[in-house]
Amino acid sequence: MVVCTLGDLLLDVIVRLDSRLAPGDDAAASTRLAPGGQAANVAAWAADLGARARIVAVQADDDPGAMLRRELEARGVELAGPRGPRTGIVVSLVQPEGDRTMASDRGSAPELHEDDLEAKWLECDALHLSGYSLMRAPIAGAAVRAATLAREYGAGVSVDLSSWTHITRFGDEMREALARIRPDVVFGNEREWEAVGELETEVCVVKRGPRGIRVGRHEHPAIATDVVDSTGAGDALAAGFIVGGPQLALATAARCVARVGAMP
Repeated sequence: MVVCTLGDLLLDVIVRLDSRLAPGDDAAASTRLAPGGQAANVAAWAADLGARARIVAVQADDDPGAMLRRELEARGVELAGPRGPRTGIVVSLVQPEGDRTMASDRGSAPELHEDDLEAKWLECDALHLSGYSLMRAPIAGAAVRAATLAREYGAGVSVDLSSWTHITRFGDEMREALARIRPDVVFGNEREWEAVGELETEVCVVKRGPRGIRVGRHEHPAIATDVVDSTGAGDALAAGFIVGGPQLALATAARCVARVGAMP
């Protein structure tokens, strides 16, 4: 199975707090750098699950960009896409109980143009689009074009809604892109589904954290595990669902939250 993703390739700065932050005070933490971005995370987990995985994204020509390419290739992910000047950075603040809050600088990632795409990059069985790629031009046009090209090869198309706060700000642009793409599967948590409203799709996957997922009208309970870091859990879940359905999705998400970082 060939899984292709389109979206952001970013540097994650993961700050795991030993105690909750207090305004104006200091807190001990452990910090690590890792490759990230929703599309990159899904591709890495798909490769870990045995799929052939490829990401289409702007690859920055700076030092962090070189590091990210090495890390993705080491995980068995093929990289495709144009070069850009600056790697985006996401700071993920992880509370002691595992909840996380992110601050994102997407760098050159949104500058992917539809004219940058090569049809052979979209030769796949499944195309997964980050919701962030549907909220800004020119990458939104690239996402729509990628869906068209992938379907010419018989691929199914999935989308993750990504962020309810971004949907609130960029919802009109996102809904327009979704109407053109007509995804077969859409992933989102409850707040994201509430923010986006009615969508035309065959399969709705509602991510419910420790309560598991709802696929259409069917509920699937989460797999019990010790939560260390929830960063990337939804991306791991999406990869598992694409490769093997709901149970593999839940098992992959459980593996993700039991460790630090968004990738296997």
